[in-house]
Amino acid sequence: MSLFKDLDWKPMALVPVLALAALPAIGSPSTWLTLTVAGLAMGMIVFIIASGLTLVFGLMDVLNFGHGVFIALGAFVATTVLASMGSYTTADSLWLNLLALFPAMLVAMAVAGALGLVFERLIIRPVYGMHLKQILITMGGMIIGEELIKVIWGPEQIPLPLPEALRGAVLMGDAAVEKYRLLAVLVGAAVFAAMVWTLNRTKVGLLIRAGVQDREMVESLGYRIRRLFVGVFVAGSALAGLGGVMWGLYQQSVIPQMGAQVNVLIFIVIIIGGLGSTLGALIGALLVGLMANYTGFLVPKVALFSNIALMVAILLWRPQGVYPVTNR
Repeated sequence: MSLFKDLDWKPMALVPVLALAALPAIGSPSTWLTLTVAGLAMGMIVFIIASGLTLVFGLMDVLNFGHGVFIALGAFVATTVLASMGSYTTADSLWLNLLALFPAMLVAMAVAGALGLVFERLIIRPVYGMHLKQILITMGGMIIGEELIKVIWGPEQIPLPLPEALRGAVLMGDAAVEKYRLLAVLVGAAVFAAMVWTLNRTKVGLLIRAGVQDREMVESLGYRIRRLFVGVFVAGSALAGLGGVMWGLYQQSVIPQMGAQVNVLIFIVIIIGGLGSTLGALIGALLVGLMANYTGFLVPKVALFSNIALMVAILLWRPQGVYPVTNR
């Protein structure tokens, strides 16, 4: 209970308020339900992608503009793994499909995490505490990473079809809700719960949070805080790899530039949420997902800049985001 005792609930009300405000404009309850579930699913996928970056910034004070390379790498690794398990993905059995999908996610996370370890040692470590240099050097690292992906998988778009049992939709009254979007909501919720539990209920999370507040004191107690922070960066990279798999399946295709394309959306989310806030990133991602789906249906031309307008409106209300870390 202590975790939620002093929690500001106003930002959490924004998601249902936005959803209910869209209902009269859309008119049809079934269409509204379809768009709402689609928006929540998109928001959860974006949260998985953004959670790694907000974790790294919040705990390590590192602006990693190369985050997109881990997203793209995770998606491309998934195409290779799923292609090798064709008999499982084409079977009309949910359990066989998941038996192929979850190993693909785990392998993608492992490969992205391994690249994150190399990325931290070679690129991030020399520029700790220097934000401008971090932006420049991580952008360069992402460009190099994209070119390496082209060398391995080629520059062309590669299809990433959904497993057979996850295609199609489930009928909820008159509303049709895609099966994969429901899976995306469940995976995103599981990632959020795991992050909150780890950071607030485990010894590792306690040490990490203490290391952020007073690194010297934690090190004087015999703990190697640098290793913990490297682990945080690897975990953030692995989450980006998982998000890449989810986003690739959402788009049903992958390209080497997909990470760079999602980067703007990621930064909108973490700015709305408050730099470094896990709960804020979740709220921001859900708002972005709902806004994109509602405006895409109601006013398609406005959808191009709706998320930027949303960010501006939130920042006018709370200039440091909905859950600024400095205020907690």
